Amino acid sequence: MSTESAVTVVLGTQWGDEGKGKLVDILAADADVCARCAGGNNAGHTIVVPVLTGNEDEKVEKTFAFHLLPSGLVNPNCVGLIGNGVVVHLPSFFEELDALESQGLDCSNRLFISDRAQLVFDFHQIVDGLKEVELGGSSIGTTKKGIGPAYSGKASRSGLRVHHLFDSRKFAVQFRKLVEGRYKRYGHFEYDTEGEILRYQELAARLMPFVVDSVTYIHSALKAGKRVLIEGANALMLDIDFGTYPYVTSSPTTIGGVCTGLGIPPKLIGTTIGVIKAYTTRVGGGPFPTEQLNDIGEHLQEVGQEYGTTTGRRRRCGWLDLVVMKHSCLINGYDLLNLTKLDVLDDLEEIKVGVKYLMNEQELPGFPADLDVLAQVEVAYVVFPGWKASITSAKSFEELPENCRQYVEFIEEFLGVRIKWIGVGPGRESMVEK
Repeated sequence: MSTESAVTVVLGTQWGDEGKGKLVDILAADADVCARCAGGNNAGHTIVVPVLTGNEDEKVEKTFAFHLLPSGLVNPNCVGLIGNGVVVHLPSFFEELDALESQGLDCSNRLFISDRAQLVFDFHQIVDGLKEVELGGSSIGTTKKGIGPAYSGKASRSGLRVHHLFDSRKFAVQFRKLVEGRYKRYGHFEYDTEGEILRYQELAARLMPFVVDSVTYIHSALKAGKRVLIEGANALMLDIDFGTYPYVTSSPTTIGGVCTGLGIPPKLIGTTIGVIKAYTTRVGGGPFPTEQLNDIGEHLQEVGQEYGTTTGRRRRCGWLDLVVMKHSCLINGYDLLNLTKLDVLDDLEEIKVGVKYLMNEQELPGFPADLDVLAQVEVAYVVFPGWKASITSAKSFEELPENCRQYVEFIEEFLGVRIKWIGVGPGRESMVEK
């Protein structure tokens, strides 16, 4: 955790799925509050944790899947907070909570949700699918969790927030109006409006103990000297402004989203940590300059187990793209980096790193906004010899093979940001500090 300030932020640097949850889990051991600031249950973190069994000193590895809830909850002394910038599908919230508690994770009295958070309804999820059908061949590849339509409702000032649940009469009137509006836009689809109103009355009663004024809550925690860890969702290249628009999510995934999604001023943020995978992956549509549609791509996919936590979709895979990373560093200003899944490269003869985008043999000055340009760029690579050895048992940077260390140091020097943590395996203990 940061020594300069009580607030530490963990953000994705590429197109998501970098392994943020594992670092959050490690840092949460020293945190009092772990907060989510954006996104919804379209995010996905898988955390592998050794848990004590009934026998003395005997531990078994347990895998926890997080989608909406802050993954810092794995630490039994850490409070989870879902901020105002998050969009919440309540049935999924309780389904995830029940699943975690059935695995032995007691979350009672340490999970809270902002009264300003926007609600995602099942009709948003239906509309999400209908919008994708409308787009046809240029579909964005959303998770169809209703995230985009919920944020659209928020931006058009027609959405419903958590606090609206507690005036059942007004909620019912506004809810009916919302559904009718969707029928006018998309035609009549099958949906039990009155059944949903009754369902949400029951959910509201169950939700009430979790609801707080999150701005007051987080500032009171900071004033009391509590250490706050903020867990970003998605990643920089999926940001609504700075990502590969329109193949992006519907919220700010940057450091700016931390401020707007929790009500924290920039001056209170101490350390910003970027999580970067040792290669590049993405899901959904859009140009992907370093993508490898060959044996290398298949190797990264299979060895890296590149399947979505939330959707199960196969991820597209390619070489590490440092043009993307330069763009990411400029916007988020990372103080430190966590390089993950380096062990996935163990068996490769050679490893490439994209360092420039060329158009008509001229280097582009930055990451292009125009996706037609991005689709045509030629990538200039630096080629490294592989290390052809397993690094999963390494406990220090010095124990890594020389070629492996050179690869890490090149990334660090190119970006001008210190790599402090290196992931060498899936477990919590498989993290080397540099």
